[in-house]
Amino acid sequence: MADKFMSMRNLKFTLHEVVGTESLPPGSPVNGHSRKSMDMVLDAAFDFAKKALHPIFEEMDRNPPELINGTVAVHKDVRSILATLGKDGWISAIFPEEWGGDNMPPSLLHAVCFVFASANYSASVYSGLTTGAANLIFTFGSEDLHKQFLLPMLEGRWQGTMALTEPEAGTSLGDLTTAATPQADGTYRIKGEKIFISAGDHDGVDNVVHLMLARIDGAPAGVKGISLFAVPKLRKNGKGELVSNDVTVTQVFHKMGYRGAPITALSLGDKDDCTGHLVGEPNRGLSYMFQMMNGARLEVGIGATAIATAAYHASLDYAKNRRQGRRLTDGPGGAPIPIIEHQDVKRMLLFQRAVSEGALSLILQCSRYEDRMHSAPDEEQADCKILLELLTPVAKTFPAEMGILSTSASIQCFGGYGYCEDFPVEQHFRDMRIHAIHEGTTGIQGMDLLGRKVVMNNGKALQLLDREMESTMEKAKGHPELQTMTKALAEARDTLAATTMTLGNVAMEKGPEAFLANATLYLELFGLVTVAWQWLAQMAVASEKLATQTIRKSDRAFYEGKLAVGRYYFSHELPKIGPLSVTLAQPPLSLQTEVACFTD
Repeated sequence: MADKFMSMRNLKFTLHEVVGTESLPPGSPVNGHSRKSMDMVLDAAFDFAKKALHPIFEEMDRNPPELINGTVAVHKDVRSILATLGKDGWISAIFPEEWGGDNMPPSLLHAVCFVFASANYSASVYSGLTTGAANLIFTFGSEDLHKQFLLPMLEGRWQGTMALTEPEAGTSLGDLTTAATPQADGTYRIKGEKIFISAGDHDGVDNVVHLMLARIDGAPAGVKGISLFAVPKLRKNGKGELVSNDVTVTQVFHKMGYRGAPITALSLGDKDDCTGHLVGEPNRGLSYMFQMMNGARLEVGIGATAIATAAYHASLDYAKNRRQGRRLTDGPGGAPIPIIEHQDVKRMLLFQRAVSEGALSLILQCSRYEDRMHSAPDEEQADCKILLELLTPVAKTFPAEMGILSTSASIQCFGGYGYCEDFPVEQHFRDMRIHAIHEGTTGIQGMDLLGRKVVMNNGKALQLLDREMESTMEKAKGHPELQTMTKALAEARDTLAATTMTLGNVAMEKGPEAFLANATLYLELFGLVTVAWQWLAQMAVASEKLATQTIRKSDRAFYEGKLAVGRYYFSHELPKIGPLSVTLAQPPLSLQTEVACFTD
């Protein structure tokens, strides 16, 4: 297995030189974090990832969690990993100092998550889930809930989860049936079932706290009647001891990939003795949960980007060292050459790098908006919030869907070996597949983008994105070598705008069913254009740096590589929006097709 699973040089380039953390105003969450101190954090994260997470990448896959006597047994190192992440302040990093945190800005947090997930995606999710769940309690929970749950969670002794999905309701959360009955002491009796709960139970911690959606008796039907509860696996009795809270693990799902972290089914209140604690106000649970869900969607994008990155580095290492075949111009007596010299292998490596580094840039751009939501003047904060909402489904889906193709290309670089367990890319391919499903399928993300985000505030989000793209194009216009790409992005932006208008007319003429029928294709087109914007931003920085006379040889090679990959993206990937725009201009096929045609 290749030891290199990511490029710290590229991560720091994207974070500092492209996204630009240093220009944030005083008082921002980055205040107190200089570029030097942020790099120290990233280096520490990489050191931990290399020593603790990456060595068990394959072990966690080969020895998946098991349900033994009602408890899920996971890899033995999970407990020590969580303990270290708690002790060293990684789980609490985004929290205030009084909770052991560092007020870490989102941009730095996302970069750290990328490092951990590149090393071992399964191992990275435990702490990320706990941070998200603890942040929900911190933001919306009472002081009493803070005292009950936060400290052991932030110390890595208790796991946090997000428990939404039910067997019948699935993604349709308004149809959930888990019930919450008020008790005299202010708590609630919880009864129901949940499925597909990541890290829903395991022996790497002493307790698990589920942030759970349920409906209080008598609450309105649909999403308006959903409340949020903290439901621990174990609760404290009158003596302060942890005892059963009537939460039963009924199943550990056997998965295609992402095997190192359990996904469980839970039964709640079989003995009518499951206690839940209301978080925030009744019937506002879904709005609260969206804080964690939106953060989780970006984390899904980060995870997919990280896996694609690790697979790329594995295939790059193999392509440099594997000798096979000869150049077409060589005679039969020539020595075999490294396969990286074959044109089709170069193409596949360029594709992988274009996907992974483009996706990383988009995610860190989103984190930039998140930083500024807490620091910029009020009007700019509002604009950043709108941009973040617009781009979240794209930042989640582009790496998830394109990552499937990218990791497949990684396997292809290895040939037959890539399909075998001898090398890590087959695992990366399996680990990748869940990301197009996690936290809302691609279809849901497409409908969210087209049906909600594009039209919100009378289309202001697209206007703001257009302004951002225009700013990047202005910077690129100063470099003659970028004129072709700048023009291509301008045309792609116009295609996106025209396609959006066409679909808007469909909505007015034929209604929402027709409008959203091809939302997934619209999301694909949107992602290709958005990542082109990010590649032009990277190329503009690279061109500016290459114009410096004192540039080091290693830096010159890095920046020239950026220009080469960017040219590939604009010549090979961005043109795919042409057929998509043509298809989106046609009447939706699904509305012309009767269900009967799907019978045998």
